[in-house]
Amino acid sequence: MNIKVLGPGCAKCQSLEKTVKEVVSILQLDVTVEEVKDMKKIMQYPILMTPGLVINEKVVMSGKVPSRAEVEQLIMNALAMEDAEKK
Repeated sequence: MNIKVLGPGCAKCQSLEKTVKEVVSILQLDVTVEEVKDMKKIMQYPILMTPGLVINEKVVMSGKVPSRAEVEQLIMNALAMEDAEKK
């Protein structure tokens, strides 16, 4: 699994990245969390506002900082989709 936090490095972007890393640590997942600050790369994704959260190249949230519970649910949904695709 690959998780990207899209944004220029603002406080909201940093907060989202921190929350994502906390959830990944709590769930003990072996995933890559990448911060994407390059506007050209950010514009390749269909988001209108940052921060954006991309899991496995799919935008799952943008324009707000979700709660820890919301981030956990988004990650768990992505894990379930990965498992379903393997079967």
